[in-house]
Amino acid sequence: MPDPTRPELTPDLSGAELRRWYWTLAELTALARRLGVPARGGKLVLTERLVAALDGIPAPPTPRPPRTAGRQLAPPLDLDTVIPPGQRCSEVLRAFLRAEIGPGFTFDAHVRGFVADGAGRTLADLVAHWHATRDAPPAEIGAQFELNRFLRERRARHPGEPRAEALAAWRAHRALPRDRRP
Repeated sequence: MPDPTRPELTPDLSGAELRRWYWTLAELTALARRLGVPARGGKLVLTERLVAALDGIPAPPTPRPPRTAGRQLAPPLDLDTVIPPGQRCSEVLRAFLRAEIGPGFTFDAHVRGFVADGAGRTLADLVAHWHATRDAPPAEIGAQFELNRFLRERRARHPGEPRAEALAAWRAHRALPRDRRP
């Protein structure tokens, strides 16, 4: 049975042992720099690149840097304003949507997706999308957002639990190797 004690993150680690434990992006980035491995990309991509380097196998392709956004919306905005290509979920857009929808507005996954793919549609379409998705099930949380996934599942099992207790449970969870987690 493998040792349940988290090892030190060094170039001597195997790829399998790296995958077995939770590491922060900062820890993975530091190891990448020590190994001379490109540190850009998300946590999952970086982990795969490190596994390859540690195991001496060819690395997966390095992702291209993200496209830069084009022209961004600026005040004044109205419901007829067209969303430009590359629009981000900016503070200008947030302020407009809070004024239209109310203080309960947030950039949830449904809205972020609409903004990302909404070039050519209007802000009225975006407001309608917000209202239409309020009863939609929450979007799946990406695998790279382990803390968020854990907290969503924890809140479902322990409604009303204080955040401090949920975070303590997260710290205990991530301290275990993946093959020993419940």
